[in-house]
Amino acid sequence: MHEEMPLEDLISSAAQDAGGWLGALPVALMATGGDGTIVRWNHGAQELLGYSPPQVLGRHIADLLHPGADRSLGRSLWETAATGRGVMGTVTAWHRDGHPLELEIWACPVPDRRHGTSAVLVFAADAHAARRIRGASAVWDGLFARSPVGIAVLDTQLRFLQVNAALEAMNGLTESAHVGRRLAEVLPEVNAGEMEEAMRQVLETGEPVLNRRRSGRTPADPDHDHVWACSYVRVEDPGGRPIGVIASLLDITTQQRDHTEAEAGRRRLALLTEASSRIGASLDLERTAQELADLAVPHLASAVTVDVLDSLAQGNEPGMGLTGGVALRRLGKAPLTGTAVTQILAPLGRTLTFPATAPYTQALAARQPFLMAHLDAMAVASAARHTPKPAQLVETGVHSFMMVPLIARGLVLGVASFYRTRPFEPFGSDDVTLAGELAARAAISIDNARLYHHEHETAVVLQRSMLPQHVTPPPGIEIAHRYLPASDVNEVGGDWYDVVPLAGGRAGLLMGDVMGHGIAAAAVMGRLSATVRALARLDMPPTALLHQLEATLADLAEPMLATFLYVVCDPATGHCTITRAGHPPPAVAEPDGTVYLVKTPPGAPLGVGGVTFTTTDITLPKGSLLVLYTDGLIEARNRDIDERLSELTGLLTEPLQPLDHLCDSLIAHLVPASADDDIALLTARIGANHPGGP
Repeated sequence: MHEEMPLEDLISSAAQDAGGWLGALPVALMATGGDGTIVRWNHGAQELLGYSPPQVLGRHIADLLHPGADRSLGRSLWETAATGRGVMGTVTAWHRDGHPLELEIWACPVPDRRHGTSAVLVFAADAHAARRIRGASAVWDGLFARSPVGIAVLDTQLRFLQVNAALEAMNGLTESAHVGRRLAEVLPEVNAGEMEEAMRQVLETGEPVLNRRRSGRTPADPDHDHVWACSYVRVEDPGGRPIGVIASLLDITTQQRDHTEAEAGRRRLALLTEASSRIGASLDLERTAQELADLAVPHLASAVTVDVLDSLAQGNEPGMGLTGGVALRRLGKAPLTGTAVTQILAPLGRTLTFPATAPYTQALAARQPFLMAHLDAMAVASAARHTPKPAQLVETGVHSFMMVPLIARGLVLGVASFYRTRPFEPFGSDDVTLAGELAARAAISIDNARLYHHEHETAVVLQRSMLPQHVTPPPGIEIAHRYLPASDVNEVGGDWYDVVPLAGGRAGLLMGDVMGHGIAAAAVMGRLSATVRALARLDMPPTALLHQLEATLADLAEPMLATFLYVVCDPATGHCTITRAGHPPPAVAEPDGTVYLVKTPPGAPLGVGGVTFTTTDITLPKGSLLVLYTDGLIEARNRDIDERLSELTGLLTEPLQPLDHLCDSLIAHLVPASADDDIALLTARIGANHPGGP
């Protein structure tokens, strides 16, 4: 048998195991005989008052009171207990170290069977510590009962011991439904595993876990998901041993939803901002469509296709209606490869034809977004008559789908399709709105590309139609010429050249450049070129001719400027009269290899007004080469103009080469990439042995 445990050790052990007040408050145990003589003094009493058992045993208990205290109170308490009634009260004792100590005492009689008289069992504790513990308990009880925060106490096995009313309301379960059960048993539709793992961590380490998210559904609201912010703190006994966990929970569903919506709004704004800078900068149909697809993946969808009307992709007008179906050209797709979804979707460049009853056609005809938030086999059954691909997409995991028509300036241009797979949630109204914003930007850019392409073609056709179609120089002058339009519609302008036969076998070589671009510049160019040809045939002096051109510009509704170079050449003598109006100087290459730019006053552009034009006369050796050009040939970004002019003269060191070959060589070396500006080039060999054409 085990040895019998002493009473004081038994009480101490029980108090430690019980927790609560008994576990947190050191209690002294002492006993007296019927006459008040101390007969038992435990270790707790020694720690509380400082006296060892030999120092107090046999003394009257009243001797331990403070010398200045009312000893009659202590005696009356003991005498009351000795008469058979339990009492409690507060007294001031005298500590062995010489200071007063306020005690709360609990005394009760204990019958002595051997002598028939009563003994008194006395418990004593520090009064200040007792009041502090009672106050903390009251605070805890009030907080637990009235707090709007859900609070639970769990044991070391993570079983509920107690829950407050707030948590009962959150979970939709009574306290009795919680007690004795774990979270996973009580609420199976929340992420209980994660929460219990967090509580085990708290029990093991003692470090609290704060703001851990619990999410899911409870019986309080079984049809909607909620989010709770949970914090866990370990509860310990006075020895530091874990005895459980206190959990506090706050429902933050509304705040979380507001935060999620705000984050989604910021992402949508960022996406629209990026779309403004990325989509449509190139004025190219294919690139604009692909930019829309690339921008939407993965921010909005798992996969995106952009289809444009086939007639538009071919450079024609969009068409009149969709009653007979629609043909679409796939110009955008993202991702291009690497997923099961993109393997099913038609590749770039493919023309897709849809009858009038197909969803694609209906979405375009309705001019409204088409949303299938939940895509499944039943939802795509009607489309199976046209193509098996919707069913294949569902099999690969596509669960949500929407189409948004591309509409700009009242014209339907195509459609953008958006596909979602997990972990994306189904498309919602906000997604439709965002897709509509992106599609609208892309549609405007696509239509701008269409209009600019049309304007570019119109400007080029107009400009080419106004250039001389058949240049026939007089005998003794060999001519070659080139015109290269700019690659950008905004750069198609008013460059032109001409060769006008004059009296006496002379020729007028001219080169002009209307400042500005587009159809307006090309139209002014045509007007000036016709005026120059008419005036030159009248053999008008060069300076007078330039003043007449200024008058022509002055007649325009909008002010315009133009540079102009006019060279009157006599092939029989090599004499040339050169007049400049702000135009680059002509270059000369003599038969002996001498190359130079003609030094002549530059003048001011036509249209400035109030300028006096001057002429420069030079005589060229027979067989000399004269080169006229516009600034598009010599100007380049980040290059000095003098360097470019040096490059030009350096390419003229072989003046006897064929003029067609020379023109091609100049353009190939000076403009290796697409032209940023129009280029007009006119080369003339003066005093040639035989006449020639271009």
